[in-house]
Amino acid sequence: MTGIPLYDHLVITALAPVRWFRDFGRPPRILGLDVARGLAILGMAGAHIGETEAFEWLDPTTWTDLVHGRSSILFALLAGVSIALMTGRSVLPERERLPSIRLNLVGRGAVIFLIGLALEMLNTPIAVILTLYGILYVAVIPFLRWHPWQLLLAAAVLALIGPALLAFLGAVMLQPFGTGIGFVLYGTYPITVWLALVLGGLALGRMQVERVRTAVIALAIGVVLAVVGYGLGGIGQAAGFSTPAEDSSSSFVDSSFSESSFDGSFPESDGGAVSTPSGWEGYPQALAASDPLGAVLAAVFAVEPHSGGTAEVLGSGGFALAVIALCLLLSRPLRWVLLPLGALGSMPLTAYSAHVLSIVLVGGPGGFFSSNALWAATAIGLLVATTLWSMFFGRGPLERLVGRGAAAMAAVPRR
Repeated sequence: MTGIPLYDHLVITALAPVRWFRDFGRPPRILGLDVARGLAILGMAGAHIGETEAFEWLDPTTWTDLVHGRSSILFALLAGVSIALMTGRSVLPERERLPSIRLNLVGRGAVIFLIGLALEMLNTPIAVILTLYGILYVAVIPFLRWHPWQLLLAAAVLALIGPALLAFLGAVMLQPFGTGIGFVLYGTYPITVWLALVLGGLALGRMQVERVRTAVIALAIGVVLAVVGYGLGGIGQAAGFSTPAEDSSSSFVDSSFSESSFDGSFPESDGGAVSTPSGWEGYPQALAASDPLGAVLAAVFAVEPHSGGTAEVLGSGGFALAVIALCLLLSRPLRWVLLPLGALGSMPLTAYSAHVLSIVLVGGPGGFFSSNALWAATAIGLLVATTLWSMFFGRGPLERLVGRGAAAMAAVPRR
């Protein structure tokens, strides 16, 4: 009698891969989205540790440079799609469900935020995206019942006006600094860029993203946006408006005025320095040195990775949209081939965190290195590990943690 449960368990375990190959990625799950998330994870790993050369269309050996900036943008766009799927798919959530959904998103965002903090404590050279990612789960709450056209309009306004407005305000206020605005507005992940992408993804998720017709339209729109965005960036570079790539992380805030270097002086065009204006007396001179018009033009035309410019949002956002559409279309005829990549994308938080942890194990706290061999090993290791985990355990461990946190936040208190 005692051997029967063990025998049954062994049979179930042995048949798990068969069932997984048969069932994984089938509706209601959308395999193409998992595949796109898997590509985003591998792309971010490449951006962190890969050795790439400047992109050139005619040289395929440089195409790995595409991972920079675009991978995290793809990740953010997919976040919006995921939020749409968990809040009703193509049907707007009922008003009666909104309180529970809001609390669920707050709990989910809080756990993701804490995971991001833990990864930042590992002291790697990676600009961890999960902290802002958690904030976005809360920021999207007011838009849950918006129709797709409203979401697209809001995303367009943020993408077109947000970067220029931030740059203008930063220049007029003489490059303000602080923990809050450094994190949300002027850091590596300015919210004008990322909320626009999340809202765009939310709109895509509301438009029956699983349909072939939707994917084809998304592919066409993505290509058009990429051409417009990168074309705009090319014009900006030719005219000298674009922000240099090495300064792009400042998101149009002059590093001379950053919190770490603010020393009571500001630069002039001849390289000299004068005392910082106190009050209104020296403001006109400081404003001229800050160059609001130049900052606005740079914000519009900047296309470099993590520059936060309008050109980058349109170009890289369109690129990411086209990637999602292609994954949706190819996941049907190539299902068997793409299953491991889908498994990786089904547990992005776990895979991303494992990648960051591997950086610490290899390079040590604060260590910096780049290696295409390690990038390849990371990709293979993640694909194998997540496929096996998905086969035998299902949902990823950190995904389970986030789900429990969301459920606990939305649970009705017991009397």
